[in-house]
Amino acid sequence: MRTVVSGASGLIGRHLVAHLRRSGHDVLTLVRRPAREPHEVTWDPATGSLDPAALRGVEAVVNLSGAGVGDRRWNEGYKETILRSRVSTTATLVQALLRLDQAPRVLVNASAIGAYGEGGSTVLDESSPWGDDFLAHVVQEWEGCTAPAADAGIRVALARTGLLANPVGGAFGQLLTLFRLGLGGPLGSGLQWWSPITMPDELAALEFLLTHDVSGPVNLVCPEPATNQALTTALGAALHRPAVLPVPAAALRLALGEFAAQPLGSQRVVPRVLLEAGFGFRHPDVPAVTAWLAQA
Repeated sequence: MRTVVSGASGLIGRHLVAHLRRSGHDVLTLVRRPAREPHEVTWDPATGSLDPAALRGVEAVVNLSGAGVGDRRWNEGYKETILRSRVSTTATLVQALLRLDQAPRVLVNASAIGAYGEGGSTVLDESSPWGDDFLAHVVQEWEGCTAPAADAGIRVALARTGLLANPVGGAFGQLLTLFRLGLGGPLGSGLQWWSPITMPDELAALEFLLTHDVSGPVNLVCPEPATNQALTTALGAALHRPAVLPVPAAALRLALGEFAAQPLGSQRVVPRVLLEAGFGFRHPDVPAVTAWLAQA
């Protein structure tokens, strides 16, 4: 399909564009500078600027734009950046799609399992209620910006990604560095549930949402989440490194501020919608996830 991707310079975006092109899709990318290549389209979500004519003939859209939630220590200013970077980009993109004579068939919009807030040991799926913390409110506003597209008949899939397991970047990239130095161990109590997904499964799931009749919230996590203790033990075994040095919760709060609530929080999330739709995971559980991380 002729597909446009926003957020194409981010961690997932870079890999997704390459993945889709390998699969035979014709991919355009949105850029916030003057376009230099035929496959680039310039936009400015800060001012709501995106020429619909540049999207003519697009059949599918993947919106991955948004400031990284773990890129900086949170303060009120950066929390506003996290929210606005998602709302402005999604609203700008949706408004441009609605102005097309022929709308695309599908919009896959990035989202996050932060929608559910703190879950303890409760199993959470796409039918679970909204949480009541900062990230849950961000996700609610973010996903809400796609409603006009769904109302116009565009199939909208909300890709609620869990903890992305990749050897470079994100939380797992930092964990791998610590483990390879022999400094790995559980975070806080280690009893909190983590719901990861490997980069290969993330990319395959996003393409699956483009090509299969799935809409609404979709959890992108491996089918078998695990506690942080179990995950760090498995990662240590896969890397042949000790996993016995716990990182105290107080130290994480001191280093990360309010963001520390995320790695210390518990979300036992399962991908019910993906499984019911027939998606097959390459790395369905934590041993498979950590084995891939160690070899990637």
